[in-house]
Amino acid sequence: MASETRSPRWYGIPLRVLAMTFIGTLTCFAVSLLLAILGTVIVGALRGVHPDMRIAYRQIALPAAVVAGSIILVLALVMEIRHYRQAKTLSAIEKLG
Repeated sequence: MASETRSPRWYGIPLRVLAMTFIGTLTCFAVSLLLAILGTVIVGALRGVHPDMRIAYRQIALPAAVVAGSIILVLALVMEIRHYRQAKTLSAIEKLG
């Protein structure tokens, strides 16, 4: 009994790209925020002043997450399109054989 393989569907690409972009951006925001908070606390302690945590959010973590999210979006889109084209070609070759 031969197993039936279905051809790849194009509408799965945007869903996977958006999911990977969201998860990657969220992870980058969390890591950069942690590092920014630690850096802000250390600088505040060295200078002897209370650290301003708004700097960690507004000037460090958010821009880093936006840049990383943009890069992740483009790379995920390229990878998914490449994977779709490869799967489509392999599916066509399998149907011939």
